[in-house]
Amino acid sequence: MSPQASKLLHSLMMLLALVVSYWLYRHSRQKLEISSDHKRFLSLAALLGAFIGAKLPFLLERDWTGLSPWTHWLSDGKTVLGGIFGGYVAVELTKAWLGVRQGTGDAFAVPIAAGLSIGRIGCFLGGCCYGIPTSLPWGVAFKTAPDGGEYLRHPVQLYETLFHSIALIVLVMLEHRRWVAGQRLKLYLIGYLIYRFITEWIRPEPKVLYGLTAYQIACVFLAILLIGQLRSTAVQDWQTPAK
Repeated sequence: MSPQASKLLHSLMMLLALVVSYWLYRHSRQKLEISSDHKRFLSLAALLGAFIGAKLPFLLERDWTGLSPWTHWLSDGKTVLGGIFGGYVAVELTKAWLGVRQGTGDAFAVPIAAGLSIGRIGCFLGGCCYGIPTSLPWGVAFKTAPDGGEYLRHPVQLYETLFHSIALIVLVMLEHRRWVAGQRLKLYLIGYLIYRFITEWIRPEPKVLYGLTAYQIACVFLAILLIGQLRSTAVQDWQTPAK
Protein backbone atom coordinates (compact mmCIF):
# COMPACT_ATOMS: atom_id res chain seq x y z
CA MET A 1 0.00 0.00 0.00
CA SER A 2 1.36 3.40 -0.97
CA PRO A 3 1.99 6.05 1.71
CA GLN A 4 -0.70 8.23 0.13
CA ALA A 5 -3.28 5.43 0.30
CA SER A 6 -2.35 4.66 3.92
CA LYS A 7 -2.73 8.29 4.91
CA LEU A 8 -6.08 8.52 3.12
CA LEU A 9 -7.41 5.39 4.84
CA HIS A 10 -6.17 6.70 8.17
CA SER A 11 -8.03 9.97 7.66
CA LEU A 12 -11.21 8.23 6.49
CA MET A 13 -11.25 5.90 9.50
CA MET A 14 -10.73 8.84 11.85
CA LEU A 15 -13.61 10.64 10.18
CA LEU A 16 -15.78 7.53 10.51
CA ALA A 17 -14.84 7.27 14.18
CA LEU A 18 -15.94 10.86 14.78
CA VAL A 19 -19.22 10.40 12.92
CA VAL A 20 -20.08 7.18 14.78
CA SER A 21 -19.13 8.67 18.15
CA TYR A 22 -21.21 11.78 17.57
CA TRP A 23 -24.21 9.77 16.35
CA LEU A 24 -24.08 7.54 19.43
CA TYR A 25 -23.66 10.53 21.73
CA ARG A 26 -26.67 12.31 20.21
CA HIS A 27 -28.69 9.22 21.04
CA SER A 28 -27.33 8.74 24.56
CA ARG A 29 -27.54 12.41 25.58
CA GLN A 30 -31.32 12.33 25.15
CA LYS A 31 -31.44 10.54 28.50
CA LEU A 32 -29.74 13.45 30.26
CA GLU A 33 -32.16 15.57 32.28
CA ILE A 34 -30.57 18.89 31.33
CA SER A 35 -31.54 21.61 28.88
CA SER A 36 -30.80 21.38 25.15
CA ASP A 37 -28.46 24.37 25.43
CA HIS A 38 -26.47 22.66 28.16
CA LYS A 39 -26.22 19.51 26.06
CA ARG A 40 -24.82 21.52 23.17
CA PHE A 41 -22.33 23.28 25.44
CA LEU A 42 -21.12 19.94 26.80
CA SER A 43 -20.82 18.48 23.31
CA LEU A 44 -18.70 21.41 22.18
CA ALA A 45 -16.58 21.26 25.35
CA ALA A 46 -15.92 17.55 24.84
CA LEU A 47 -14.89 18.09 21.22
CA LEU A 48 -12.59 21.05 21.87
CA GLY A 49 -11.13 19.53 25.03
CA ALA A 50 -10.37 16.26 23.25
CA PHE A 51 -8.71 18.07 20.35
CA ILE A 52 -6.55 20.26 22.58
CA GLY A 53 -5.68 17.37 24.90
CA ALA A 54 -4.71 15.15 21.98
CA LYS A 55 -2.41 17.78 20.45
CA LEU A 56 -0.92 19.43 23.54
CA PRO A 57 1.89 16.91 24.29
CA PHE A 58 3.14 17.20 20.70
CA LEU A 59 2.91 20.98 20.69
CA LEU A 60 5.00 21.22 23.84
CA GLU A 61 7.83 19.12 22.41
CA ARG A 62 7.85 20.59 18.87
CA ASP A 63 10.37 23.08 17.52
CA TRP A 64 8.26 26.10 16.59
CA THR A 65 11.04 27.79 14.59
CA GLY A 66 9.86 28.86 11.16
CA LEU A 67 6.41 27.31 11.46
CA SER A 68 3.09 28.99 12.15
CA PRO A 69 0.93 27.83 15.07
CA TRP A 70 -1.67 26.50 12.61
CA THR A 71 0.94 24.20 11.07
CA HIS A 72 1.43 22.51 14.43
CA TRP A 73 -2.26 22.31 15.27
CA LEU A 74 -3.07 20.67 11.95
CA SER A 75 -0.14 18.23 11.93
CA ASP A 76 -0.61 14.47 12.38
CA GLY A 77 0.80 14.19 15.91
CA LYS A 78 -1.77 13.40 18.60
CA THR A 79 -2.31 11.15 21.60
CA VAL A 80 -5.45 9.18 22.45
CA LEU A 81 -4.75 9.39 26.17
CA GLY A 82 -4.50 13.17 26.05
CA GLY A 83 -7.64 13.39 23.94
CA ILE A 84 -9.74 11.32 26.32
CA PHE A 85 -8.77 13.26 29.40
CA GLY A 86 -8.76 16.60 27.64
CA GLY A 87 -12.40 15.99 26.80
CA TYR A 88 -13.14 14.70 30.31
CA VAL A 89 -11.66 17.75 32.03
CA ALA A 90 -13.33 20.15 29.58
CA VAL A 91 -16.75 18.63 30.25
CA GLU A 92 -16.28 18.74 34.03
CA LEU A 93 -15.17 22.39 33.92
CA THR A 94 -18.08 23.30 31.66
CA LYS A 95 -20.53 21.55 33.99
CA ALA A 96 -19.16 23.56 36.92
CA TRP A 97 -19.51 26.78 34.90
CA LEU A 98 -23.08 25.95 33.86
CA GLY A 99 -24.06 24.69 37.31
CA VAL A 100 -24.94 21.22 36.00
CA ARG A 101 -24.97 18.76 38.87
CA GLN A 102 -26.25 15.68 37.09
CA GLY A 103 -23.69 13.03 36.18
CA THR A 104 -23.11 13.01 32.43
CA GLY A 105 -20.27 10.52 32.06
CA ASP A 106 -22.44 7.54 31.13
CA ALA A 107 -23.61 9.40 28.01
CA PHE A 108 -20.01 9.55 26.76
CA ALA A 109 -18.83 6.02 27.62
CA VAL A 110 -20.28 4.05 24.69
CA PRO A 111 -19.50 6.75 22.08
CA ILE A 112 -15.87 6.96 23.22
CA ALA A 113 -15.38 3.19 23.17
CA ALA A 114 -16.94 2.88 19.72
CA GLY A 115 -14.94 5.77 18.31
CA LEU A 116 -11.62 4.52 19.65
CA SER A 117 -12.19 0.97 18.43
CA ILE A 118 -12.64 2.37 14.91
CA GLY A 119 -9.94 5.01 15.19
CA ARG A 120 -7.25 2.52 16.14
CA ILE A 121 -7.98 0.57 12.95
CA GLY A 122 -7.18 3.82 11.18
CA CYS A 123 -3.88 3.99 13.05
CA PHE A 124 -3.08 0.45 11.90
CA LEU A 125 -3.89 1.22 8.27
CA GLY A 126 -1.94 4.46 8.47
CA GLY A 127 1.11 2.72 9.92
CA CYS A 128 1.38 4.82 13.06
CA CYS A 129 1.37 3.89 16.76
CA TYR A 130 3.05 0.51 16.14
CA GLY A 131 4.77 -1.57 18.81
CA ILE A 132 8.27 -2.91 19.36
CA PRO A 133 9.72 -5.80 17.31
CA THR A 134 8.33 -9.25 18.12
CA SER A 135 8.82 -12.87 17.09
CA LEU A 136 5.14 -13.68 17.60
CA PRO A 137 3.38 -15.10 14.51
CA TRP A 138 0.93 -12.18 14.26
CA GLY A 139 3.65 -9.54 14.10
CA VAL A 140 3.29 -6.98 11.32
CA ALA A 141 5.95 -5.23 9.24
CA PHE A 142 5.32 -1.47 9.19
CA LYS A 143 7.10 0.39 6.40
CA THR A 144 6.64 3.57 8.42
CA ALA A 145 8.84 2.21 11.23
CA PRO A 146 12.48 3.35 11.48
CA ASP A 147 13.63 -0.04 10.11
CA GLY A 148 11.42 0.38 7.04
CA GLY A 149 9.50 -2.81 7.74
CA GLU A 150 12.52 -5.06 8.19
CA TYR A 151 11.24 -6.39 11.52
CA LEU A 152 7.83 -7.67 12.54
CA ARG A 153 6.25 -5.56 15.26
CA HIS A 154 3.43 -5.80 17.77
CA PRO A 155 0.24 -4.45 16.12
CA VAL A 156 -0.65 -2.57 19.29
CA GLN A 157 -3.26 -0.59 17.36
CA LEU A 158 -5.26 -3.80 16.88
CA TYR A 159 -4.70 -4.80 20.50
CA GLU A 160 -6.30 -1.52 21.50
CA THR A 161 -9.15 -2.00 19.03
CA LEU A 162 -9.83 -5.34 20.72
CA PHE A 163 -9.77 -3.72 24.17
CA HIS A 164 -12.22 -0.97 23.23
CA SER A 165 -14.47 -3.42 21.37
CA ILE A 166 -14.74 -5.63 24.46
CA ALA A 167 -15.28 -2.54 26.62
CA LEU A 168 -18.03 -1.42 24.23
CA ILE A 169 -19.87 -4.73 24.61
CA VAL A 170 -19.55 -4.60 28.41
CA LEU A 171 -20.73 -0.98 28.54
CA VAL A 172 -23.78 -1.73 26.40
CA MET A 173 -24.66 -4.65 28.67
CA LEU A 174 -24.25 -2.50 31.79
CA GLU A 175 -26.40 0.23 30.26
CA HIS A 176 -29.09 -2.25 29.24
CA ARG A 177 -29.25 -3.68 32.76
CA ARG A 178 -28.83 -0.24 34.38
CA TRP A 179 -25.89 -1.39 36.46
CA VAL A 180 -23.33 1.00 38.03
CA ALA A 181 -25.24 4.01 36.70
CA GLY A 182 -23.22 7.20 36.88
CA GLN A 183 -19.93 5.32 37.22
CA ARG A 184 -19.56 3.56 33.88
CA LEU A 185 -17.30 6.15 32.26
CA LYS A 186 -14.96 6.25 35.25
CA LEU A 187 -14.73 2.44 35.36
CA TYR A 188 -14.06 2.30 31.62
CA LEU A 189 -11.34 4.95 31.83
CA ILE A 190 -9.69 3.25 34.80
CA GLY A 191 -9.71 0.00 32.82
CA TYR A 192 -8.14 1.76 29.85
CA LEU A 193 -5.44 3.32 32.03
CA ILE A 194 -4.52 -0.12 33.38
CA TYR A 195 -4.49 -1.55 29.86
CA ARG A 196 -2.40 1.35 28.54
CA PHE A 197 0.09 1.13 31.41
CA ILE A 198 0.69 -2.55 30.63
CA THR A 199 0.93 -2.19 26.86
CA GLU A 200 3.40 0.68 27.14
CA TRP A 201 6.01 -2.03 27.70
CA ILE A 202 5.58 -3.12 24.07
CA ARG A 203 5.54 0.39 22.60
CA PRO A 204 8.74 2.08 21.41
CA GLU A 205 8.40 4.96 23.86
CA PRO A 206 11.40 6.49 25.68
CA LYS A 207 11.76 5.81 29.39
CA VAL A 208 11.78 9.05 31.37
CA LEU A 209 11.65 8.10 35.07
CA TYR A 210 12.43 4.86 36.93
CA GLY A 211 12.13 2.88 33.72
CA LEU A 212 8.64 4.22 33.02
CA THR A 213 7.43 6.13 29.98
CA ALA A 214 5.71 9.50 30.25
CA TYR A 215 2.42 7.79 29.37
CA GLN A 216 2.82 5.27 32.18
CA ILE A 217 3.43 8.04 34.69
CA ALA A 218 0.35 9.85 33.36
CA CYS A 219 -1.66 6.62 33.65
CA VAL A 220 -0.75 6.24 37.33
CA PHE A 221 -1.57 9.87 38.11
CA LEU A 222 -4.90 9.84 36.25
CA ALA A 223 -5.93 6.47 37.68
CA ILE A 224 -5.39 7.75 41.22
CA LEU A 225 -7.57 10.79 40.47
CA LEU A 226 -10.36 8.69 38.94
CA ILE A 227 -10.32 6.12 41.72
CA GLY A 228 -10.55 8.98 44.22
CA GLN A 229 -13.55 10.39 42.35
CA LEU A 230 -15.12 6.95 42.17
CA ARG A 231 -14.76 6.37 45.91
CA SER A 232 -16.03 9.86 46.74
CA THR A 233 -19.13 9.37 44.60
CA ALA A 234 -19.75 5.92 46.05
CA VAL A 235 -19.59 7.28 49.61
CA GLN A 236 -22.01 10.09 48.72
CA ASP A 237 -24.46 7.60 47.19
CA TRP A 238 -24.21 5.37 50.27
CA GLN A 239 -24.82 8.30 52.63
CA THR A 240 -27.79 9.63 50.63
CA PRO A 241 -31.07 8.27 52.06
CA ALA A 242 -33.16 6.24 49.64
CA LYS A 243 -36.28 8.00 48.41
